[in-house]
Amino acid sequence: MDPLTATWLRPVTVDLTEPAEVVGAKARGLVTLQRLGLPVPPAWVVTAEACREFLGSGAWPDRLRVELAAAVDDLAGRGARTVSVRSGASVSMPGMMDTVLDVPPGGVESAVEAVFASWETPRARAYRSLNGIAEDLGTAVIVQAMVHGDRDEHSGSGVVLSRNPNTGERVAYGDVLFGRPGSDVVSGTAPTLPIEELADREPGIWEELASALERVEHEYGDACYLEFTFSAGELWLLQARRGRYAGAAGIRVAAELVDEGLLDRRTALLRVSARDLDAARVARIDPAGASVVARGVGASPGVATGRLATSSESAVGSAGATVLVRPETSPHDVRGLAASVGVITATGGPASHAAVVARSMGRPAVVGVAGLQVSESGVALPSGERLGAGTVVTIDGGSGEVALGEAAVLTDAAGEQVRRLLAWADEISGGSDPSMSEAERLAAAHAVLRR
Repeated sequence: MDPLTATWLRPVTVDLTEPAEVVGAKARGLVTLQRLGLPVPPAWVVTAEACREFLGSGAWPDRLRVELAAAVDDLAGRGARTVSVRSGASVSMPGMMDTVLDVPPGGVESAVEAVFASWETPRARAYRSLNGIAEDLGTAVIVQAMVHGDRDEHSGSGVVLSRNPNTGERVAYGDVLFGRPGSDVVSGTAPTLPIEELADREPGIWEELASALERVEHEYGDACYLEFTFSAGELWLLQARRGRYAGAAGIRVAAELVDEGLLDRRTALLRVSARDLDAARVARIDPAGASVVARGVGASPGVATGRLATSSESAVGSAGATVLVRPETSPHDVRGLAASVGVITATGGPASHAAVVARSMGRPAVVGVAGLQVSESGVALPSGERLGAGTVVTIDGGSGEVALGEAAVLTDAAGEQVRRLLAWADEISGGSDPSMSEAERLAAAHAVLRR
């Protein structure tokens, strides 16, 4: 197929210049990786325009089947025995749409249709409603040569961020599973290992991945997120995007990127919002007198108190504040997550669905509470103690602690990075009145910068 005459598909190469509104953010991320010379499995993208045509008419657009068959033939000619079929909208909707893996060539037409149709599922509609995403965007679809993280003992999958999303510290942060596909990492159904394990068990893969993180950060001028698979000792990158940190972590990243020469002060100021300033004073459970009954991994900072809800339905139907507790969350839990003040899961790590969605919603999250058992009536703690549904708990999404009852909370003072950023804001705006709040000082600088 000649890419210049294709209507609905595009090859994912460095020559792909169309915007994310057409080819999706995932395809744009893959192009960035390729431009940096990083290893990406060959892929084609079905445009979001094809999805909109399908959703509007209920039928496949003319020529789409022909173009798709030609694209699959191209991938087969480059060694692909099976393909993955993934959504790739212009805005991130983590886990809300279908992914179909290990698809034989004859099954690609129906797999693409399943991804198109998943745009209209209740979970996807709920996520768009909660996040102000337009209903008529549609999604692009990536059809990519399949690489297998479960191939042998030197295979695996993972997710890594270039900086800690809870603190902004410049250290790799994420999850890895050995001998398992990437779907097991993001679903939270399996206990993951911290990304540091990769350096110990596959140092060559780790060195390549660390180099990729640094190169992508320099390209974006921002913290970054990568999904990866390594198969028989060979690394492949499957997705790249900006880290999108908020609160104290976002402020620290913006300030340190200035120190590292990747941003100027004006750009750093524009990346920080009044909401980030509000969230910059990180709350934590006061250890004095707190009855800590369980510990997991702190995956989204902040403290929340509420009654345990063991299902999304009970969280949505509750009249008061709830903390959603699940074995692991799935895209079907998006309304329950939105209705709750925080979330606890028994499995999964900092890159699991629960952690990613909680961070995007600004909800504290504690994940991977080993030994936690969840039933309709309540939870069994790792200690053997039982807490009924409706029991009041307090969770600390920074430390990973779960405390019984309404625990006292400490709030840290504004950090050095906040003070530095506000000093830059005052320089831009010409100074501040002592009566001005931090948010007003930032707003004054933003007004000057946007003139």
